[in-house]
Amino acid sequence: MPSALPWTTYLFLAAAIVAEVIATTALARTENFTRLWPSVITVVGYAAAFWFLSYPIRVLPTGIVYAVWSGAGIILITLVAWLVYDQKLDLPALLGLALIIAGVLVINLFSKSVGH
Repeated sequence: MPSALPWTTYLFLAAAIVAEVIATTALARTENFTRLWPSVITVVGYAAAFWFLSYPIRVLPTGIVYAVWSGAGIILITLVAWLVYDQKLDLPALLGLALIIAGVLVINLFSKSVGH
């Protein structure tokens, strides 16, 4: 594994996260895939997310990529649900989200598996 990863690795990972958040947001509006446009956005969004994810998973450890992708996705989709759909969070939910953020930070800042 190279000692320094190209910025495109992180760009593709970020794009995968954004596509997944868009798809998940639309998924909540598909009504069991009976509404056309939210369903199309969901399917295209998840397809794009996995396509974008296929690049960083070739150059970073699978577990690390998945941890960052899923952790960041959880945080962002929760933020969208809170800001757009006014879904409130209680203290245990906020603490759990803080632990997810801490985990992603520890992986990216301290893990030698990432290969900064």
